Amino acid sequence: MTDNKISIERLAKVLVDLKTGIKILHSGVKSLESGLEKLEKNYFGKDVVEKLQMIISGQLKEELEKIETLTCAELKVIEKEVEKPEVKEEKPEIVEKKPEFKVEKIEIKLEKEEEIEETESVEERPEAVPEIDERARFGKIKIEFQNPTAEKLYSKLLEEAPDLYIAPKRVERRGILPCGFGKGGTCCRNCNMGPCQIVEGVEELKGICGADASVVSARNFARLVAGGASAHSDHGRIIARAFYEAVHGKAPLEIRDKRKLKIVANALGVDTNLSEQEILKQIADKAFQAFSQQEGELILAHRAPRPLVEKWRKYKVLPRGIDREVVELIHRTHMGVDQYYKNILLGAARCALADGWGGSMIATELQDLILGTPKPIKARVNIGKNVIRKDMVNVAVHGHDPLVADALIEASRDPEIIEMAKKVGAKGVNLVGVCCTGNEVLMRRGLPIAGSSIQQEVVIATGALEAMIVDVQCIMPNITQIANEYHTAVITTNPISMMEGAIHVSFNEKHPLETAKEILKIAISRFPKRDPSKVYIPNDTVEIVVGFSHETIMYIMGGRFRASYKPLNENIINGRVLGVAAIVGCDQFRVKENIQVELAKELIANNVLVLTTGCSAIKLGMAGLLAPEAAELAGPGLREVLEAIGCPPVLHVGSCVDNSRILIAATEMVHTGGLGNDIYELPTVGCAPQWMSEKAVSIGMYFVTSGIQVVFGPNFPTIKSKKTTHFLFYEIEKYFGGSWRVASTANEFANIMIDRINQKRKALGIDKPKPRILYDMAMRRALDEARYIPPFHKLDYFGSVEMKQAVS
Repeated sequence: MTDNKISIERLAKVLVDLKTGIKILHSGVKSLESGLEKLEKNYFGKDVVEKLQMIISGQLKEELEKIETLTCAELKVIEKEVEKPEVKEEKPEIVEKKPEFKVEKIEIKLEKEEEIEETESVEERPEAVPEIDERARFGKIKIEFQNPTAEKLYSKLLEEAPDLYIAPKRVERRGILPCGFGKGGTCCRNCNMGPCQIVEGVEELKGICGADASVVSARNFARLVAGGASAHSDHGRIIARAFYEAVHGKAPLEIRDKRKLKIVANALGVDTNLSEQEILKQIADKAFQAFSQQEGELILAHRAPRPLVEKWRKYKVLPRGIDREVVELIHRTHMGVDQYYKNILLGAARCALADGWGGSMIATELQDLILGTPKPIKARVNIGKNVIRKDMVNVAVHGHDPLVADALIEASRDPEIIEMAKKVGAKGVNLVGVCCTGNEVLMRRGLPIAGSSIQQEVVIATGALEAMIVDVQCIMPNITQIANEYHTAVITTNPISMMEGAIHVSFNEKHPLETAKEILKIAISRFPKRDPSKVYIPNDTVEIVVGFSHETIMYIMGGRFRASYKPLNENIINGRVLGVAAIVGCDQFRVKENIQVELAKELIANNVLVLTTGCSAIKLGMAGLLAPEAAELAGPGLREVLEAIGCPPVLHVGSCVDNSRILIAATEMVHTGGLGNDIYELPTVGCAPQWMSEKAVSIGMYFVTSGIQVVFGPNFPTIKSKKTTHFLFYEIEKYFGGSWRVASTANEFANIMIDRINQKRKALGIDKPKPRILYDMAMRRALDEARYIPPFHKLDYFGSVEMKQAVS
């Protein structure tokens, strides 16, 4: 850059400073005039103040006039006098293009102008300090935590940084309980006439617009569904985009599970007789189309049993396109649009189905193609010496996008990265998982998992974590404050998920390995800064077996040639297995009882097979329930089945988007036969005992609309409206066969769930042993009729059909 160019840039800066200075002087004049008025009123007479005013304002105005005489025309003359730099022609140098990585620290600060505007009229504003209960402000904090390891680490953190506001401290010291209107769903803030707190049945306590409790609670519930569906579906879109880039040769991702290719193609309506490359391209196109489609029917919803699809069609809840349903639901819950609570709730059902049978299912299926379908694998869970390594650079992956974590695994094995780690005194790089990103790599790579979303602070509190890499969803902004107490770097990787105080490195899908190496270099640079006196790694890890995808469960039950749900169905019919329950959803700070663990123990003791996903799965893993040895806690019938096939009594099915696997499993149970013709007839039930996220509401709603009862706890988001709650708890069952319930203790959950399973068994007529019968000729002929063959066999997932027929 030439001297002349520098002069022009400096001149431009002077102009900006000049404008700011004028603004400051004008503001100063106003402040001085205000101050003089107060002097006149409270201290001096009018004559004295007038003299002061003349002196001060006169001098200031004189200076302002001098500055403002420097007109734009005169500045242009000055600019013309500066000679333009000579431009020399240079031959372009051919350089190999390398990916650029912008590493930036996110610090959000106000500009000077904004600060001035903010402080101009402070005196006119009322004080905005909320009243806080003194007992909350000064009370002694007692850390009560469901996980003993987290309790130890939080206690350590409080000793090292007593003034730091950790999550349990914020729960204890908030001083104000959650608002009953907001918690019960009857607070409306959808327009600026509110917020309006609604009391059901009281005319004068409707909203200002006239909205009653049913409308307001239905809107709020629907918006929770829309928020959850958008999160899952945007996750699915991220994967769909990466898949598209990969199959078109624009990203170096490989297709690791080509056996599943025809299964996914068939579900999306792609001709499975095409070439492999053409199938891949059409899958990519169809996946994207599911998001943008405006009319018609979402194709993946047709994987559900036919009677269920017909019900969806009858009640107009069969999704058209994923994005359309989310946008329309937000629109219809806008002030002055949909005013009928039942219609709003059916709209929420449609949006939720677009999540479960759309966005989440796309995420699961495409992740299986790109990263591999999970298979049983041993791993470790909980914060401990076999998860966090004292002699290695420790990096935690947290969030929900597995592509970032998968690239980091590959990069951690790169010789260059290993050598860099050794140079700073470490043996290498050790990756650990947190939350659902952890679940994704746990299921496929056996990567150890440190904890659920509510352990994210204490993973850093070990003092041995060099970096926490975060992508999207369930990330607490407070982790940067915890990291500041140690040497830990918090690194964000997605441009829609920034955090003040974090380092941002955008994940480049076209150069995943290179991006991952840049991230790990930052982590390695932190290792020499580790303070050994602050390091505390408990010895509390637990061995688990995970990786129970839908395909894996089928294989375990029948082997390569007879893989199906028939053994499960038969054992449900004969009573060894009472039914199937899903424990899914979040973990949260406000619940003190270990509900998920105690509930799982009660269910398996009553011969109920348990499936689990998300943070619930991590919690149950820490309790030792994801190990085959836990079968000894099961009832005699379930234990017999588990010992025969070698499974834990609680099966880890995946991350929160992988609840779509449970939908496919339920469908396969229906098609296998013997347990009815629709999902609602199955002796199955689901629950989210410690729900926190909007995603949990969307998950619950698509299960209910698919025919499964879902129990929420410790509260329910519409409970202050009898009409809305009655529809969701009872009337909706007449539409789709599923319904909602609420419970607050493990015992309440167990009673509701076991009762539901027993009701379904009774309706199927399998609640009592059937008497032995002699088969007549008609019965024997029926046995010879064509049997159901799962698409996984038809499309050669477990080996060719020809081979199967030859063996049988």
